[in-house]
Amino acid sequence: AAADVAQGQKLAKKCIACHSFDKGGKNKVGPNLWNTVGQAKAQAQNYRYSAALRDAGGDWSYADLDAYLTKPKLFLPGGKMTFPGLADSAKRAAVIAYLRSLSDQPAALPGG
Repeated sequence: AAADVAQGQKLAKKCIACHSFDKGGKNKVGPNLWNTVGQAKAQAQNYRYSAALRDAGGDWSYADLDAYLTKPKLFLPGGKMTFPGLADSAKRAAVIAYLRSLSDQPAALPGG
């Protein structure tokens, strides 16, 4: 809850080569990330997800996003994302807080 959304937005700038973040934005090499937190995995329209992500099931919870952003290939073997991950938990929390802000109705915070 105390994570810095502005810091997350700055950190996410390295992601714009592969992802868009705007409502209604286009998919790139990776899917558009608007309204990701709390939503079903592999839910972006017109994006070809890896079988690993399609088969993962469930929603993007805070815990899953944290694990995924720590080391995507460990969380989701067979996934397409080439990003190696963010080891720093505060940076991951900031990115997740930024992703949470990208919604007309942001997901409830854990424990809230």
